Amino acid sequence: MIDRFEYVSSYFKYLLNKKGKHGIHSPFVFDFITKVLEDRKDYPEYKRLDKTRHSLLSDTNIIETVDFGSGAKNKEFITFRSSVKHLTKLRSQSIRETRLLMRIVKYFKPATILEFGTSTGLGTLSLALGNPLAKVITMEGCASIASVAESQFRRNDIDTIEVIIGNFNNVLHDVLEKVTLLDLVFFDGNHRKIPTLDYFNHCLAKAGEKSVFIFDDIHWSTEMEEAWIEIQQNKSVTLTLDLFHLGIVFFHKGIEKQHFVLNN
Repeated sequence: MIDRFEYVSSYFKYLLNKKGKHGIHSPFVFDFITKVLEDRKDYPEYKRLDKTRHSLLSDTNIIETVDFGSGAKNKEFITFRSSVKHLTKLRSQSIRETRLLMRIVKYFKPATILEFGTSTGLGTLSLALGNPLAKVITMEGCASIASVAESQFRRNDIDTIEVIIGNFNNVLHDVLEKVTLLDLVFFDGNHRKIPTLDYFNHCLAKAGEKSVFIFDDIHWSTEMEEAWIEIQQNKSVTLTLDLFHLGIVFFHKGIEKQHFVLNN
């Protein structure tokens, strides 16, 4: 569970450390800020994302779901019943975050995208809309939630998304065996330290110099902050961006290791 005091404390630390683009001396990061974070264009894809969100938040159907992540606490998993509407509120990114995800993909144009945690599909849809030519592989532990997401993909006429159902620990190996290079990975399926680091290390084997790894809720808990620090310290990582809700990791070679806390 999230500790509200720790979360607020982390946010104040972020506010104290964040920088605008004029305090950045990296041309790559300056360009990212200008063309992605500060991009105020009203993309037509936003309307599709907003329409999908409205559809999900209007869905009062009750489904049985399973949680393999932090919600399970010390258990391997828990099951519970919930409305699609509630699950969307609980697990989906905000409007601002889904739009940012879409712009990140639009900017980097990754060909192969892997997502940990489909949920009701809003984040997945953002990734797919960012680059219609990309192959998006998304993993979801709960079949009933995956079914909700797949119905939204069909409504949006998206056929570039492959949904893999199962516990990440059981399906990740086979998923990675089928891909040559992971251009972008979105980690949003388990907000615990050990699993997050484990998934990160497995995906490293398929990362290239231009790969982009995005971690959701890096300040969600002490565990996630510890995981984020270890990821920053990994010898393969050369550049990280802390946007508070999201952490972005790069593997550019030949540069000095740098970590930026950015105004978002």
